[in-house]
Amino acid sequence: MADKIFEEPRLADVYDLFDSPERPDLDLYVALTEEFDAQSVIDFGCGTGNLACRLAALGKEVVGVDPALASLNIASCKAYADRVKWFHGTTEMLSGLQVDLITMTGNVAQVFVTDKEWISTLRACREAIRPGGRLVFEVRDPAMEAWKNWNREQSHQVTEAPEIGRVETWTDLVSVQLPLVTFRHTFIFHSDGTELTSDSTLRFRSQSEIIDSLAAADLPVEDIRDAPDRPGLEFVFIARCPD
Repeated sequence: MADKIFEEPRLADVYDLFDSPERPDLDLYVALTEEFDAQSVIDFGCGTGNLACRLAALGKEVVGVDPALASLNIASCKAYADRVKWFHGTTEMLSGLQVDLITMTGNVAQVFVTDKEWISTLRACREAIRPGGRLVFEVRDPAMEAWKNWNREQSHQVTEAPEIGRVETWTDLVSVQLPLVTFRHTFIFHSDGTELTSDSTLRFRSQSEIIDSLAAADLPVEDIRDAPDRPGLEFVFIARCPD
């Protein structure tokens, strides 16, 4: 089940408004798609569909998979969304697919908090990637302790949402029990005073843990790069399916 921030329709409606409209984090994935000459892509954990629609606009064959129906409803209304195949679900939706590239952007690779669900996800991806194809995802470097910035002082935002009104949001750190970190998003809709919260938990894995898990899924690491939009803070893993 997806976190409330993605699954609750009222929160999904405003999700994109609190993100950078340029989404510089997605530029890397678009560039890698071209670098690897990937013509078919699965955006796994596609959320509100920003990357999937960008790739569809470039003529790629794109599948967007996400467990949050409310987010998919937002995605389906965007430009070029009609060129994307949208699937509501998780790894079971990968069955029978064969693509050149699978992407997991943002926090997606860290939402699999148990080793069992993480390795199961990697194996499902492995089955859906053609020989020579790749899996690309980003994770935060645990050594940088990103959670220390997850507080109201540094995360507070207010925006005027079209047809919704003033919306206020911030993030609070709830628990740090490494490798798990839990935090809470709070949203206040000033038009009617509604306050909604959504808790999320991420797993912070070391480089060696990720390398080992990819090897166990028969997806050996081809490269580990720096995230250009967050230099020094995140790793971008590129795993290649054997020929």
